[in-house]
Amino acid sequence: MDCGRESGTVLIPTRFVWPYGGRSVYISGSFTGWTQWPMTPLEGCPNVFQTVCSLPPGYHEYKYVVDGEWRHDEHQPFINSNIGTVNTVLLPMGSDYLPAIVSPQMPPGSSMDVDVETIQHVVRVSDSTLHDPYRRISEEDLQMSLHRIAVYMSTHMAYELLPESGKVIALDVDLPVKQAFRILHEQGIPMAPLWDFSKGKFVGVLSALDFILIMRELGNHGSNLTEEELETHTISAWKEAKSYLNRQLNEQQVAVSGHLVHAGPDDNIKEVALKILQNNVATVPIIHSPSEDGSYPQLLHLASLSGVLKCLCRHFRHSPGSLPALQMPICEIPVGTWVPKIEEPNVRPLAVLRPSASLGAALNLLVQARVSSIPIVDDNDTLLDVYSRSDITALAKDKSYVHINLDEMTIHQALQLGENPHSPYGSIQRCFMCLRSDPLFKVMEKLSKPGVRRLIVVEAGSKRVEGIVSLSDIFRFLLGL
Repeated sequence: MDCGRESGTVLIPTRFVWPYGGRSVYISGSFTGWTQWPMTPLEGCPNVFQTVCSLPPGYHEYKYVVDGEWRHDEHQPFINSNIGTVNTVLLPMGSDYLPAIVSPQMPPGSSMDVDVETIQHVVRVSDSTLHDPYRRISEEDLQMSLHRIAVYMSTHMAYELLPESGKVIALDVDLPVKQAFRILHEQGIPMAPLWDFSKGKFVGVLSALDFILIMRELGNHGSNLTEEELETHTISAWKEAKSYLNRQLNEQQVAVSGHLVHAGPDDNIKEVALKILQNNVATVPIIHSPSEDGSYPQLLHLASLSGVLKCLCRHFRHSPGSLPALQMPICEIPVGTWVPKIEEPNVRPLAVLRPSASLGAALNLLVQARVSSIPIVDDNDTLLDVYSRSDITALAKDKSYVHINLDEMTIHQALQLGENPHSPYGSIQRCFMCLRSDPLFKVMEKLSKPGVRRLIVVEAGSKRVEGIVSLSDIFRFLLGL
């Protein structure tokens, strides 16, 4: 909103934020002639309303109108005037800063995913650099923190990862591929171990990557794989056909595991984490066999980095101060993939796509860039959504894969296929975010929640994508890999 009254007046973009909820929120001030201007809820944060006004330098007064009631923010400067209590702001001449006007406290029950405290920071308009003195620690404190974490992981066993109750889904290798992927989608799981009845053992896994490779083959006009064969092909038949694709992928330096990576209940959780990282897999089956020859194996659990991280957070939750490394902001430690700065031309770029990009481009990027998800952004690089490997299984619903062209279907359309408007739980949160100033332990706690495999690092307020931090990034740092 442009509040300049005279041509040539220097205007200062100023963000106003009302983080206390409401159905409709307006701002009214001396710069609006005390008319009411609407504020919009922050996408993904329905309790937080914001607007940006371009104001001339000088002194301004303002109030909020929340659900028809005049309100002021008690945590911002305010005075008593002839129209009641109003907030105030003073903008100096020549200012190149964007004041983020927001309360430092969020009301109970807020569903905001990005912490409101970071919206308070004064942000430079030119380069969005946060002016906070980040806490730095000595190399000795860093190594001490990592050593304590390594000792804990080496002395706690995989059986501690097992939940008190739950279910583990395994698929028979003689199951048709089409049916198998529909099961993955309906159960909301990204992969499942494979059981070979004739051999009496688990022989591998079926994952979302398999479906991605199948979709790419179906889109390849020279492929021998057809929709009709997909209706009848078993998982075992697909695995045999996949061996050729694996060789092609390996030529492109993409690691594809050809054997079942598993762990036992007596392996320590450090070994479990290393197996996941070194084999580039999402989960490791915890398998117990009562006999020495490995017969009659029992599938106990699917261990993931999220489960290991949950154990770490639970153990160190009440003493994070004793581990200085956990208090460091993530932008100060070597984790994640970040948008390169101008002075860093050789840094690996962060893979992002527009919602209008083709599904085929997304699948190719997931495989070739060796990433599990891609942020979907608008023309201003503002986060809109995320497309992950596991989203591909939505195409198995109602045989959608038969009717689509990978080069014609957009990512936006593909994501709509996975939505369930009749779900009793409403819409499921897909984008999990953090800020570059968040301490490592806070990021770890977010990543330890079920279903969260990565956090998109966004700029406070604008939600402009700055980077991405995954579970594997955190563990590679913690384990010194």
